[in-house]
Amino acid sequence: MFVGGPLQKISPDVVIGEDTYVADFVNLYGCKIGRNCKIGTFVEIQKNAVVGDRCKISSHTFVCEGVIIEDEVFVGHGVVFINDRRPKAATAGGALQNESDWQVRPTRIKKGASIGSGAVIMCDVTIGENALVGAGAVVTKDVPAGAVVVGNPSRVLVKE
Repeated sequence: MFVGGPLQKISPDVVIGEDTYVADFVNLYGCKIGRNCKIGTFVEIQKNAVVGDRCKISSHTFVCEGVIIEDEVFVGHGVVFINDRRPKAATAGGALQNESDWQVRPTRIKKGASIGSGAVIMCDVTIGENALVGAGAVVTKDVPAGAVVVGNPSRVLVKE
C-alpha cells in the first residue's frame, strides 16, 4: 500500500506501487507509479503516464499523457512536460478540440536521469540514462546518456 495525506485527488484507475508516498494536493488519474517513489505537493500526473520505481517527482510538476519516466529519475520543482508540438484550442470548423482531434506525442526519461527545477521538456524527445537537465532548460531534442544540458534551447555542456 502507498502512504500519503488525506487531501489527494486520486482516481480509482491509478496504480501505485508499495512504499510510495503521495503528498497532499496531488492530482493523479489513469497513470502508473512504481514502488518506493515520492510524489510532491501540487503534482499532476495524467492518464497513460508512467513513473518507474524509486523516483522523486518534486512539487508543482506537471507530467502529461505520453510521458514515460523510467526507474530512479529525479524531477525537480515546477518541471513541465509537453505532449503536443502544435496545440490548438479549436478545430478548423470552430469546435472545441477533443481527444480525437490531435495525437499525443511521447517523451521518455531514461533510468537515473535528473531534471532540474523549472525545466520544460518538449515531446518527441528522449533524455538518456544518467543525463542531467539543468534548472530552467528547455529541452527540444534528445539528450545523450550521461550528458549535461543547459539553456533555451538546451545545449550539451558536458558529454560523458
